[in-house]
Amino acid sequence: MTTERTALPPVVDAETWRRELDALRVREKAATRELDAIAAQRRRLPMVALPDYTLESADGPVRLLDLFEGRSQLITYHHMWSPDSEWQCGGCTYFSSQFTRLDFLDRYDARFVIVTQGPLHDALAYRKRVGNQMEWYSTANSPFGADVDAPAGGEFALNVFLRDGDTVHRTWTTGSRGLEQVSHIFPLIDLLPWGRQELWQDVPEGWPQSETYSRWLESADVAALYGRAPA
Repeated sequence: MTTERTALPPVVDAETWRRELDALRVREKAATRELDAIAAQRRRLPMVALPDYTLESADGPVRLLDLFEGRSQLITYHHMWSPDSEWQCGGCTYFSSQFTRLDFLDRYDARFVIVTQGPLHDALAYRKRVGNQMEWYSTANSPFGADVDAPAGGEFALNVFLRDGDTVHRTWTTGSRGLEQVSHIFPLIDLLPWGRQELWQDVPEGWPQSETYSRWLESADVAALYGRAPA
């Protein structure tokens, strides 16, 4: 379902535009301060110690501890996996395709990787096919994914861990729209006058709207843009 574009923002003089912008800025700054307060509360969360899991990497079996590669902090994105599917979750593929330069995390003593329930060989082949540049690990033969809210056949998730010596602790997790805070996709789109153009959004009369997800890149789109065909 698509609504024809029939409306544009009203055209006003520069003084009126600046006054309206200043009024909006008050709310934007309040939201920024609230996000700062939320982050402060997140830093004060307790944590839970985890057992020693073994995952699979391109170089063979690895402990969860090894995923840190000597760093103290780790973020894992749990990519949904459907066995024997030509294309994996479009949202996961689209979301994770945006992370191409993660070396800056070294200065924060942190690392960000993908973990999936898919068999490692299949997962690495898919990674290449869609041009994903993150490091991938498989938890297909480990309870790790299920234990951190990303079981086989389940939803995607983001988890954060802190290492103290050889002990790994889980500090935070989120899913669903909680992932938007670590994405540049939706913040950029939300700046546009027409926004996401999805039916659920509050928009002025006549704004273009279509079904939720209908404008998202599908996995095949990501592969066409960034991937490499199998040999």
